[in-house]
Amino acid sequence: MRLSPQTPTLPAVPDLRALLLDLDGTLADSNDAHARAWVQALADQDITREESEVRPLIGMGGDQLVPALTGQSDRSELGKALVQGWQDHFGPMIPEIAPLGGARELLEWARAQGLKVVLASSGEDDIVDALLEQIGVGDLVPLRVRSDEVQRTKPAPDVLQAALAKAGVSAAQALFVGDTTYDARAARAAGVACVLLRAGGSPGLNTEPHVLGDPAELLAELKKATS
Repeated sequence: MRLSPQTPTLPAVPDLRALLLDLDGTLADSNDAHARAWVQALADQDITREESEVRPLIGMGGDQLVPALTGQSDRSELGKALVQGWQDHFGPMIPEIAPLGGARELLEWARAQGLKVVLASSGEDDIVDALLEQIGVGDLVPLRVRSDEVQRTKPAPDVLQAALAKAGVSAAQALFVGDTTYDARAARAAGVACVLLRAGGSPGLNTEPHVLGDPAELLAELKKATS
């Protein structure tokens, strides 16, 4: 498929064969819940952080976020306790999380076009499974990167490199959809075209070249660009 946008809202991908997608803030409206879960996990360890301090860091994995908040590795005793605490607090929030507008329709369109669809997220398997089920798209994401398949999370390119391998395509044949500057940095490092969505509520997107509102707006632009 040739992605030749008529407007600058999308990057050009002359031979589009795969759609790589982030989960939190891209398909699921879950970023605020992640921030609350981290704040609660920190409080469990007698570390006080405001949600406003944590929220801009959402989009990193625990290996990046724990050092940013505490100066310690996620593999330290404190780091392990924080990661476990985040999981424990986030899990009960999942039933309240909604899909972002057009998430399922975007995935259905990509599948109908014959594109490989890969979830490019390094979240813990049980959390990702529950979240995909909650937002009603688990049946549309046949391929995904598992947490134990990457050394480093975003903004490192490992997750996207693993997603490309699962799709069996080159970096030039994929489009990655995310919602944070960490996603954009990972995409640039991996050489993958990227679109970011504002619906996740993440800061700093105004400096990025290709930004749209939500999955529904992205789908509309993709349809125009491939018609």
